[in-house]
Amino acid sequence: MLWVIILVSVVALFNLFQGAAPRSQAREMPFSEFRAAVDRSEIQEVTIQGQNILGQFKSGGDFHTYAPEDPSLVPSLLASGVVVKAAPQSSGEMSFWSILISWF
Repeated sequence: MLWVIILVSVVALFNLFQGAAPRSQAREMPFSEFRAAVDRSEIQEVTIQGQNILGQFKSGGDFHTYAPEDPSLVPSLLASGVVVKAAPQSSGEMSFWSILISWF
């Protein structure tokens, strides 16, 4: 019984801290549509993490896409005035919290 109380407390604390950050729904965008939006200067900012691209439109929405190997991508983004951020590619290892949450 004590373990159940501890587990519920840990999950509640996790949810409390996760609730502080605003969550937005990023729409999935085909890469070809993303490149067209870049050419039309509709993209405000992107974060590139490996081949995953997360970004924000100038109009305010969020999106994500998956990029193939494209050496002209970053120069094209910079030429269009997009703020480009880079993040390390995730290691693929599951954290303690993701393992715990996957049980529910």
